[in-house]
Amino acid sequence: MSTKIFNTQRSDRWWIEPSLTAFGFLCFVVYTTWRALSGVDFQYESYLSPFYSPLLFSSPMGEGAGHAWFGAWPNGIPAWIPASPAVFILAFPLSFRMTCYYYRKFYYRSFFLTPPACAVEGISQKNYKGETGLLVIQNLHRFTLYLAILYIFILYYDAFISLSRHGELGIGVGSVILLINPTLLGFYTFGCHAFRHLIGGSSDCFTCPAGNEKIRYKAWKKVSILNSKHMFWAWVSMIWVALTDLYIMLASKGIITDYNTWG
Repeated sequence: MSTKIFNTQRSDRWWIEPSLTAFGFLCFVVYTTWRALSGVDFQYESYLSPFYSPLLFSSPMGEGAGHAWFGAWPNGIPAWIPASPAVFILAFPLSFRMTCYYYRKFYYRSFFLTPPACAVEGISQKNYKGETGLLVIQNLHRFTLYLAILYIFILYYDAFISLSRHGELGIGVGSVILLINPTLLGFYTFGCHAFRHLIGGSSDCFTCPAGNEKIRYKAWKKVSILNSKHMFWAWVSMIWVALTDLYIMLASKGIITDYNTWG
C-alpha cells in the first residue's frame, strides 16, 4: 500500500497506526452518540452514567429523577430536540477532548491526512493554513480546560453519591468504577498541554530558585510527568468513560449483577 499509492521510501506499515486510531475513535463517537440520544438506561439505583452528568433534568419518562438538578423534563422544550437529558451537557466535556492537542494530531492524520504520517508524501491537499481558517475554533481548548476541570469534580460528586443507597452507606462494583472514572479523567486533564502552560507559562524565569517561581516550577515538573503519557491517559480515560456507561446500562437492564454491600 505504501509503495503504490504514496510517494515514500518508508518500508514499514506506517498506515496501521492512523487506521486503527481512526477506527477506535469512530467506535467511541458512534457509541457515545447512540447512548446520548437514547435517553434511557442511564441510571441504576444510585449510579449515574457520566454521559448524563450533570443531570439537569430527568428524562421525559421520569428516569433520573433522584439525580436531576432542576427536576422534571420541561414541557416547553421543542419537539425537534432529542428527548434525552444528555443533549444539554455532553457537548461541554467533548469540546475539551475534541480540541485537545493530541486528538488534533491523530484526527488530522487519520481523517484529513494532513499529513498522513511522518515522512509520507504524495497526497494532494490544499495549502495548510494552520488553525487560522475554519479550525480556528480549536484555539478554544485553553478555555474548555476550565469546563473539563469542573466536570471532574461533578463526576467525583456522582461517585460519592453512589456510595449511598436508600440512606445506607456501602460500596459496589459500580461505585468503584465511578470513582476510577474521574481519576483517569483527571490524569488526562491535568496532563494536558493547556494546563501545563497554565501552571508554568507566563513567566520570564520559572526556574528561578525563589518565591512564587520556584513553586510554579515544581508544579510544572509534576504536571510534565502526566504530560509525558498524555496519549495513554487520553485513550484510557476515553475507553473507561464508555465502559462506565456500558456497565450502568447493562445493570439497569438486568443483564449483569452489580455486586455490592447492600445485598
